[in-house]
Amino acid sequence: MNLKFRLSLMNFLEFAVWGAYLTCMGNYLGIAGLGDKISWFYAIQGIVSIFMPTLMGIVADKYMQPQRVLGLCHLLAGAFMLGCWWLGYQAGFGQQLSNKTLFVALYTLSVAFFMPTIALANTTAFSILKKNGMDTVKDFPPIRVLGTVGFIATMWFVNCAFIDDSGFGFTLAENAHKFQYTYMQFFVSGLLSIVLFAYCFTLPECKLEKKEGKVSLVESLGLNAFKLFKRRQMALFFIFSAMLGMCLQVTNGFAGPFLTSFKGVPEFADSFAANNATLLTSISQISEACCIMLIPFFLKRFGIKIVMLMSLFAWVFRFGFFGIGDPAMPGVIMFVLSCIVYGVAFDFFNVSGGIFVDQECEPSIKASAQGLFMMMTNGIGATFGTLAAGEIVNSFCSWQDFTVNGEKQSFLVGDWQTCWFIFAAFALVVAVAFAIFFKNPYKKA
Repeated sequence: MNLKFRLSLMNFLEFAVWGAYLTCMGNYLGIAGLGDKISWFYAIQGIVSIFMPTLMGIVADKYMQPQRVLGLCHLLAGAFMLGCWWLGYQAGFGQQLSNKTLFVALYTLSVAFFMPTIALANTTAFSILKKNGMDTVKDFPPIRVLGTVGFIATMWFVNCAFIDDSGFGFTLAENAHKFQYTYMQFFVSGLLSIVLFAYCFTLPECKLEKKEGKVSLVESLGLNAFKLFKRRQMALFFIFSAMLGMCLQVTNGFAGPFLTSFKGVPEFADSFAANNATLLTSISQISEACCIMLIPFFLKRFGIKIVMLMSLFAWVFRFGFFGIGDPAMPGVIMFVLSCIVYGVAFDFFNVSGGIFVDQECEPSIKASAQGLFMMMTNGIGATFGTLAAGEIVNSFCSWQDFTVNGEKQSFLVGDWQTCWFIFAAFALVVAVAFAIFFKNPYKKA
């Protein structure tokens, strides 16, 4: 089987696991009695990313081939996610969870083992490509784009799939339960994670880099990746990565509840945007898939600084368009534009940053360095950003009960516009600071 196809399939499954719940989890949490904890659920992903990607990167650098670590992490992540599904199933549709503490614990363990897999998937792909004489800047983006396709595929699936009252039978009946509002999103994620676990053990070997001579304690623990902070440019890169990372989970956590809240407004209750939040926001991932293909050109033409600046200013527009839009024409165009610029906001930072880190470090610490990048962005940055965003949203909005088509539903309503403008202002400040302080030592990444 073609090597690029095999790596593309790996990326497809990797992000399909995440796409099943990442953008629609907030709607289910509101129903399950955890609506005021949405920011914490997304912050948990950041908290575990502070140490788990680095820890698993050390294992992949020193003790076990990265594709095998990737597989084992998915086995555990999938098992715990299926536990979340089971708790939801026991509670029933439209019911609050009876054991919220256990649900949070299982979710935490699942994401603790999932978050390192993003960096491990990159490390695995880079290692196999280089082993076979390929160019990571040229050949990795087309492989990575299949990850976005996988993310979109499961977003669409959970948006459109229904399940009957038994909790096991699939149906197309409109009065049944959409996956995007139920615990079934966790079932889809957990099942795909188990599939990827098995697939990882069919991938080519990624032999560990053995260092000759005496190895220090710091090197044996894999902590030498932190020496990258001694280089001013890399230190600034990681610092700004953390600041940009504060934007990453904001729309993942709150775009769904924001769009769905319009169902509580009579004039927007029947609009497509209000009733298909997951499907609408999937335009973001479609844009992401397209933008990934542009990365080789932009990196070679402009270098990492300009590419990162494009990402930062795209976040300003991402939040700003949400702030001025609404589900009716022409306001809904603003939502669509917000989703379109997301491709630049996410890819020109995450994917380009991963390539940049891979090129800036020696082979023996590549997995650890990718873990460090994940720690700064999806760990420290996303944690503080999500918790701060949660405080802002909870200050301006609250969960309220409405009756829609004779059924009681809860929506997060309030002054959303102010929230989005605050997020946009933060991204603008970071963009200006990055332009001033980060000096590009060379034009090409």
